[in-house]
Amino acid sequence: LLAALAALLLPTRPVSLPSLVQAGPITHWPAFCPPQPTTKLFIDGKFVESKTTEWIDIHNPATNEVVARVPKATPSEMEAAVASCKKAFWNWSETSVLSRQQIFLRYQQLIKDNLKEISKLITFEQGKTLADAEGDVFRGLQVVEHACSVTSLILGETMPSITKDMDTYTYRLPLGVCAGIAPFNFPAMIPLWMFPMAMVCGNTFLMKPSERVPGALMFLAKLFQDAGAPDGTLNIIHGQHEAVNFICDHPDIRAISFVGSNQAGEYIYERGSRNGKRVQANMGAKNHGVVMPDANKENTLNQLVGAAFGAAGQRCMALSTAILVGEAQKWLPELVERAKNLRVNAGDQPGADLGPLISPQAKERVCHLIETGVKEGASLLLDGRNIKVKGYENGNFVGPTILANVKPNMTCYKEEIFGPVLVVLEADTLDDAIKMVNNNPYGNGTAIFTTNGATARKYSHLVDVGQVGVNVPIPVPLPMFSFTGSRASFRGDTNFYGKQGVQFYTQLKTIISQWKEEDATVTKPAVVMPTMGN
Repeated sequence: LLAALAALLLPTRPVSLPSLVQAGPITHWPAFCPPQPTTKLFIDGKFVESKTTEWIDIHNPATNEVVARVPKATPSEMEAAVASCKKAFWNWSETSVLSRQQIFLRYQQLIKDNLKEISKLITFEQGKTLADAEGDVFRGLQVVEHACSVTSLILGETMPSITKDMDTYTYRLPLGVCAGIAPFNFPAMIPLWMFPMAMVCGNTFLMKPSERVPGALMFLAKLFQDAGAPDGTLNIIHGQHEAVNFICDHPDIRAISFVGSNQAGEYIYERGSRNGKRVQANMGAKNHGVVMPDANKENTLNQLVGAAFGAAGQRCMALSTAILVGEAQKWLPELVERAKNLRVNAGDQPGADLGPLISPQAKERVCHLIETGVKEGASLLLDGRNIKVKGYENGNFVGPTILANVKPNMTCYKEEIFGPVLVVLEADTLDDAIKMVNNNPYGNGTAIFTTNGATARKYSHLVDVGQVGVNVPIPVPLPMFSFTGSRASFRGDTNFYGKQGVQFYTQLKTIISQWKEEDATVTKPAVVMPTMGN
């Protein structure tokens, strides 16, 4: 795995995908590799070394060792990437939809063939467990598979004979150059939400991955090239604020897809929209799990623990808030005991249930928000702040943490913690729980646990949240639907993937044509000189 990653990062080695199979844990770069291998740019079908003088260190979250560097792309390099997209757009958009479909059919097979290798790369850079990393890749793969249905998804509409001899019909056409800005927590899934849907519709794409986890996308780019994607149709730049501003401002970029924090999302939506671009921005969340006393106790407790602490809580759909209704409040001690049994370790270690947080700064922020909860009156029933993982003492680990007796005015409730912390509130009735959820500004996801159909229907109908699970803790839709977070969790008019994704990445052209019936048949040759007006 290390040798092949270095091949993607370093300019002197050819890429050898089969060598990505690696047994055993990955904790550091071997001596034969440079101490800080550099991540390349992907411009016009080539992995190129940046000429920048500004670099960002990439750390393994389990050890905090520097494992690579990523460049802040220069203005000229970013311009070259957009120019490559723009140049490739005409031929790509005019390529038949069947030919584009064939490329993505090959691409989905290559992702399947290399799923475990991509997952190891994610664990190395991001820290999540290998099982969770495989889920990361697999959920992205499902969107690629759905993109292969483009021949049905991109159909237009028609109405014949709206008046005599007149027809109206619409085409769905690509926009041009589109761009994606991805977060650190899903290095494969989120980019695969973006560029496959855009490109199968005929757009070209500029991708900026998180500077903390670029490796998986670089690997996916190589596989896309191997699937037959023409040079220039996908370009990749790296960087931070300057790269984001470049994407928001460049006149040749027509649409922006973003997933990340509220602060960044609001900024990108405002700046990109001001420059006339379409923007879709999935942002923060505070997802509530409402537990009714008639719920299946065994199943519900397992679901709560898995959804709250999986991926170390670094999911925008993590079930980070529980509302225990009525008698369900008595289940709290058992909830704590189950959380205690989760195993915290480096993500590539056997049996690990959750790995480290992405950075020391993330760990510090999570610990600070736990402390605010204690200071503001919450009960700390399980404290994961001082956990030590043998052999990984320098890692960014926080163990499962549970804060009870939380009130809606507390900082730990109002802010998205984005760590393995479950905050627990109490409600007397279902109506009280609904009111609590609806008073929270976020609208990404929620779940209710109950065995009563009427209760489930009432909750689903009245709760003001974009995605609702009934006995399903993380209700992320499959890609034939769309990811429909709402309120403060989303900015834009059209959501990610599914039919909404196709609408976002295409524009309608309406054609009204008239062909008069009397013009269809010429009864005899016209031999008379025509006169003006005939």
